[in-house]
Amino acid sequence: MADSQILAMGGGGFSMEPDNPLLDDYLLSLAPAGRKPRVCFVPTASGDSDGYSEKFLAAFGPERAEATVLSLFNRTVADLDAFVLEQDIIYVGGGNTANLLAVWRVHGLDVALAKAYREGVILAGISAGMNCWFEASVTDSFNMNALDPLSDGLGLLPGSACPHYDGEALRRGTYLALIQNGFPAGYAAEDGAALHFTNGELTAVVTSRPQATAYKLTPGPTAPTEHPLPTTYLGPPA
Repeated sequence: MADSQILAMGGGGFSMEPDNPLLDDYLLSLAPAGRKPRVCFVPTASGDSDGYSEKFLAAFGPERAEATVLSLFNRTVADLDAFVLEQDIIYVGGGNTANLLAVWRVHGLDVALAKAYREGVILAGISAGMNCWFEASVTDSFNMNALDPLSDGLGLLPGSACPHYDGEALRRGTYLALIQNGFPAGYAAEDGAALHFTNGELTAVVTSRPQATAYKLTPGPTAPTEHPLPTTYLGPPA
């Protein structure tokens, strides 16, 4: 049985770092060897943005992968279970986490992805595509000018998630306050940092920027503790 793997990116990849493919290259390296990886982009969180999908297809061209896009707003795939199981990697884009989860559940994609995860299909994503795999997350789904807790994730990974930890002004303070007030502890990832989980355990933190990092947060007597995680920069030595 293949390992169950998730690569949760706080920020980066083709949409945020179009000239820096390090995180996307790392993701592709996780796929089975011997052929081009089959990578499916799921842009639900952006309302199936055509522009977002076009950027994905350009970044994952035929020289790198067999790339497809799974649209649910204009759905053409009848058997989601079979389609997802045919992929090596599912890559979930950013956008509105709450809307993503609601649409997935209406179509049954949540169940199909959980099954695929258990069967060894690699799950990955940025921002909302990080949040969705955890039990809970910090999101701007309900107000683009504020952040709120969301306790309705898929729960493939325990605890909570906070992407863009250094990239958006409200992220760190909001996440710390939420955890101190009983929100599930979890992981924060800066832009350019990705958390690699294998069989539910964190096995690596890789970065596309030399100074990017990630943290495990735990409650403390007066404030949560941020535990910086060991990282591996994927680029050349300075």
